[in-house]
Amino acid sequence: MKKLLLSLAAFGVTAPAFAHHPLAGAPMETFAQGVLSGVGHPILGFDHLFFIALIGIAALYTGRRFGAPLAFIGAMLAGTLMMSFGIALPAIEPMIILSLLALGAVVASGRAMTAVTAMALFAVSGLFHGMAFGESIAAQEAGMGMQVLVGYLIGLGVTQYLIALAAGWVAFTAWKATEATAIQARLAGAVVAGMGLFLGLEAIEGAAFAALGLG
Repeated sequence: MKKLLLSLAAFGVTAPAFAHHPLAGAPMETFAQGVLSGVGHPILGFDHLFFIALIGIAALYTGRRFGAPLAFIGAMLAGTLMMSFGIALPAIEPMIILSLLALGAVVASGRAMTAVTAMALFAVSGLFHGMAFGESIAAQEAGMGMQVLVGYLIGLGVTQYLIALAAGWVAFTAWKATEATAIQARLAGAVVAGMGLFLGLEAIEGAAFAALGLG
């Protein structure tokens, strides 16, 4: 339990660092700078960071520890690319909240998903998470040139994949959570589900205030 709390604390401490651009916000003009941009802030908030970490944990119990997260990464990159060129799906933020609730609830329940089910959930979630990235970052990078956008996507994809693998490694090696029923894995799922619930309530509150003219 101590290792679990320390690991979650480490994620919380390092998350703000991901939000800082490696070039201090300077314009991206080259492929290498695009890669640095993708590496420098692959996660825009705790929701994205904790979700990709939980994907790495959930993938442990699908029998495809290294392959299953790629469903999320591929769809996430596709969503980022689509959004950067103005192709958007509706309800991006609600879908991200639902993805947190869904994956968090499944992992918290202690039930292992089949590889097909997990990859389908990862892919759908990845598409909307990617669009959130595209809305916030990639459109700006695309304006600097295609080579910058390609570099950004590579940095973003590789970094998130490594986060997923690292989270899986922590769960398997440090937490000894070798089964989906392990309390450490279930607690991680509960944390992500709780985050989804919090963001959902916050969104409802914001909509209510806006409707009342108080926003």
